[in-house]
Amino acid sequence: MSGPIVEQAPPARRPAGPPSARPATARAPRRRRRRLPFSAWHLVLAPTALVMLLPLVWVVITSIERPSDAVQFPPVLVPHQVHWQNYPDAWRAAPFGHWFVNSTVVATAAVLGNLTVGALAGYAFARLRFLGRGALFIVLLATLMVPLQLLIIPTFIIVRMLGLVDTLPALVLPNLVTPFSIFLFRQFFRTLPVDLEDAARIDGASRLRVLTRIVAPLSTPVFATVTVITFLWTWNDFLWPLIVISTDSHMTLQLGLSSFVGAHSTQWTLLMAGTVMTQVPVLALFFLCQRWFVQSVVLSGLK
Repeated sequence: MSGPIVEQAPPARRPAGPPSARPATARAPRRRRRRLPFSAWHLVLAPTALVMLLPLVWVVITSIERPSDAVQFPPVLVPHQVHWQNYPDAWRAAPFGHWFVNSTVVATAAVLGNLTVGALAGYAFARLRFLGRGALFIVLLATLMVPLQLLIIPTFIIVRMLGLVDTLPALVLPNLVTPFSIFLFRQFFRTLPVDLEDAARIDGASRLRVLTRIVAPLSTPVFATVTVITFLWTWNDFLWPLIVISTDSHMTLQLGLSSFVGAHSTQWTLLMAGTVMTQVPVLALFFLCQRWFVQSVVLSGLK
């Protein structure tokens, strides 16, 4: 007797068509091999960075040249002899130490003012609900569109009425708080979760305590960003000190560098050496806070 007949299932058919038309699941994933060991954008960014660095390199080269080489045309890009004596000569030719102290005091006071008032105002715009908050914030942003040149005369009149002309407070007062710092703090505070603040409020913490104990420790990037921007702006400011300061003892570094520029001749080597010395603190501060600076820009949604 023959056993039961078992039907065999037909073999599975392969999908018709060329391999490119088959489903993605039937193909093994292939990794694209990079032809370059770096991103293609580096081919554009590297030459752009070199072009932007060229003026700074020229300043450094001129600061170590002899006075006769600094006035040649075409310019001498490779000095025949390195003349480091320009730096001590520039330091002795003018009261650089006194100007350095003045610039440090003015920039530090402006940074502290922007950090304190900017954080308080930014937190109020980000968390507190009050009448006219949106309209007031729009007016605050509108002040960023006003050119600085239009504000010089009213600011000078106010400073003169206060009796602060030719004093260091006259340099600090207009930079004590800026709308841009308030905007930065407000944008960053809005990215923080509200749950932590609500929990602290339930435990009985005041708004000021929440800001100083919870929000501020989480806002290191925006504090570093405001510090760098305010320090750069105040340290490199030239126009306002030129208008309000007339005594050598109250000059800042940027205003003091103009003493190397004369009506008939300019000491280019000393001027460039002084310029390099004034930019060293700014570059050091930027590199120290660079990580937090980039993080704040990313989290705040700025471009």
